Formats: sequence, C-alpha cells, structure tokens
Amino acid sequence: MRVISKAFPAASGDVAASLVVFLVALPMCVGVAVASGVPAELGLVTGIVGGLVAGLLPGSTFQVSGPTAGLTVLVFEAVRTHGLTALGVLVLAAGLLQLAMGALRLGRWFRAVSVAVVQGTLAGIGLVLVAGQVYGMADAEAYGDGPSNLAGLPGLAAHVMVSRSAMTALCVGATTVLVLALWPQWRQVARVVPAPLAAVGLAAAAVAALDLPVARIEVRGLLGAVQPPGAGDLAVLAGEGALAGAVGTVLAFTLIASAETLFSAAAVDPMHDAAPTHYDRELLAQGAGNAVCGLLGALPMAAVIVRSSANVEAGARTKLSRVLHGGWLLVFVVLLPGVLGLIPVAALAGVLVHAGWRLIPLRQLAALWRDHRSEAVVLGATALAILGTNMFQGVLTGLLLAVVKCAWESSQVGLEAHDPGPGRPLRVRIWGSATFLRLPSLLDQLGALPSDRAVELDVSGLRYVDHACRTALEGWREDARVR
Repeated sequence: MRVISKAFPAASGDVAASLVVFLVALPMCVGVAVASGVPAELGLVTGIVGGLVAGLLPGSTFQVSGPTAGLTVLVFEAVRTHGLTALGVLVLAAGLLQLAMGALRLGRWFRAVSVAVVQGTLAGIGLVLVAGQVYGMADAEAYGDGPSNLAGLPGLAAHVMVSRSAMTALCVGATTVLVLALWPQWRQVARVVPAPLAAVGLAAAAVAALDLPVARIEVRGLLGAVQPPGAGDLAVLAGEGALAGAVGTVLAFTLIASAETLFSAAAVDPMHDAAPTHYDRELLAQGAGNAVCGLLGALPMAAVIVRSSANVEAGARTKLSRVLHGGWLLVFVVLLPGVLGLIPVAALAGVLVHAGWRLIPLRQLAALWRDHRSEAVVLGATALAILGTNMFQGVLTGLLLAVVKCAWESSQVGLEAHDPGPGRPLRVRIWGSATFLRLPSLLDQLGALPSDRAVELDVSGLRYVDHACRTALEGWREDARVR
C-alpha cells in the first residue's frame, strides 16, 4: 500500500473514477466484440489488457484503452476472411509495428495526418457500423460489407414486418438507442450510472422479466474464448493469395488504432491540467498492449475518447484510475461471467448503432463546408469510399485526396503584366509555385498576351518550378519574343 500511495497520491479520487470508467467500458467491450464476430469475452480481455498493460506504461495520464467501435468493421472483415484463430497474429503484428514506430519516434507524425481523413475514416466506420448493426437489432445476420448491407435493408424491413421475434428484438434495440440518447439529460443520475450500462441493464431486465423471445449473448468462459495464435495460423496467412490481404489488414489496424489514439489525445489533453500526452511513448504503450492482445488472440485496442473523457470528468488525478478499470473488468470476468448470458444481442447492437452514429461528425461537417469546403469534400469522400469499398481502400482514397488537395492549394501561381508604353517590351512577372496542376491556366494566361509585342519575363518570384512547367516555359520562350 505504501508503494501505491507514493506512485498514486490521489488514490481515493482515482478509485471512484475507475469505477465510472469500468461501468462505461463494460457494455462497450462486450458490444464491440459481438459486433466484430468474436466471443464477448475477448472484448473484455482487450479491455483488461488496455488497463493493466497499456495503462501502466508512460505516454498519457488519463487516456483509457480498450476495444473500439472504430475497428469493429475491420476486425469483422479480418475474422470472416482469415478466421478467428488468425486474428491474434494480425493484432500481434500490428502491435509490433506500433512498437517500431514508437521507437523510431514516428508518433508525432500522426499529427500531420489530415484531420479530415481521420474524421472521414471514423465517419465511414460509423456508416458501416450503423448499416450492419441494424441487422443485429432485429436478431438477423448482416451480409458483411457496406454495399451489401445497404442493399439488404428493404429485405430486412420485410422480414421484421412478418416475424414477431424480429419485431420484438428490433423494439428492444430501438429502445436501447432511445435510452442512450435520453439518459445523459438526467445529469445527476448519469454521473453515477453511465448511459451504456443503464441502457443494456434495462434491456436485459425487461427481456428477463417479460421472457421475450430474443437472442442473448453466448457465454464461453474466459479460458474457452482465449485462443493464442500458433504456427499454423502464421502459415495460413502466409499462403498464396492471403499474404497481401493480411499485410493490408495489419497496416489498417496500425494506422487506424494509432490515429484514433492520438486523435483522442488531442481531444482529451485540453480537458485537464496534467502533462500532455507524449505521442511517441503513447504509441509504444499501445504497441505493447496490442502485442499482448495478439498473444491472447483478443481484439486490437486503441485509446477511446468516450472512456478517456469519462475518466477526466469523473475526477481522476493519476493513471491509477485507468489501471484499476482493467482490474475491475478482470474481477467481473472471473466472478460474474454468467451475467453476460443475460444481455440481449439486440441491446448491444443498439449500443453500437448509437456509437456508430456518434462517429459521424455532422456538426463538424457543416462547419467545414462553410469555412473549408475542400476539407469537407475529403471527409465525405473518405467516408463514402469506406462505405462503398472497404476500410483499407477507403483510407488510401482519403489520404490520396488529401495529398492532391494540399498540392492543389499550395500550387498557387500568378501572372502580372505591365505595359511601360509603346515601343518598349511588355513586362511579365510570374510568382508562386508553378506545378503541372496549374500549367493549363498558366499557359492560357501566357497565350493571351499580345503576339505583336516583345516580352520581358521575370521569374524571380517563383518559389518552385517542376519539370513540366519548366519545359513549357522554355518552349513558350522560344516561340515568343522573350528577353
């Protein structure tokens, strides 16, 4: 106890905060696991590792790590493609890659990733999550990818209209979403009982009391759910046709988990007066946590804004609160695993639908459209690309659009013509950055100059000239009378 008191001087406040974070994390860990197509216990394992491993390591004081809705779609696709037993290898590889990036001090470079791409990625995940979990709210099986899920919605509606059990499950899920939306308005109670826990608890109580015919969580037990990866899983991923997909999945895990973690840090750091997050150390902590999760065959982790902000608002003073939250999750899994079997699948699907909807930055999108329209285009295109293709291709599309947008906006070139009088050469000054993106406009302006006048060309104002523009200017100078 003396050691704990020295390391964590504000233990009393941290214990209370850890209980709040535990109550927020519990339904989310289970919900993310079920939506990802893996046993519910694996979500709790990731939450435990996020507290007891990543929580103990330096990097951030208040960030809370665990399974996140932002990776749900990607995990679901990985499990469907490679199998559940191969998930551990993919998560382990992502963790090792994060460790390498942290050791190379690449964490700070994630701040250079366009915010529009990050928000667009989260929005795309939110859209896919909502489209997929609507099926779970009706105890139906989703098709898997975004376009198929969207195309199947009319059929789902028809099924609900003729199936009493599906209608009952949908009512349970919709009520869960309604409780999640309204519960925070009851502020005094919401501070004690978080909205996700209240929504899932009320749904479970109602289903049990009324004996409603809806699906519930299947409980396997912690030891039965944990499946450490073996050499056979590595061989499967290295097989013909699977390697490229596995590498893409690892890169997507790494990029999204790291970006979401550091995006969370940027949002949470202004909420407290403690030392700000050290990005490289936090990346090392996340890498260590994901490596352990991979060895246990669990879900990947990232720091989560909802749990981290709840930790700060609950009065946490040190990192003890985020460590203890992992301990409470471990106690729950060991002592009360049967409680999971009381939770309706439709209620967890409702939690994920609500979480997915909150990932869509509608307010920020409207503000971006007013002030930075090109950023809004990147955000929307990234989200739609993820919904229409897959996570990896969508993120690459967003990054490519961000680079093109940056190149277009930085490639500003202007042309000024001054006529000093009859008989004297026309003075033309070109300034800015001349790249191939602006070459058509530049040539049009040069072509509009009088053809019967000599031209005195001043290019001292050009900061940069690429090969295409240099070649075009030299060709124009040979054709025109230029001094």
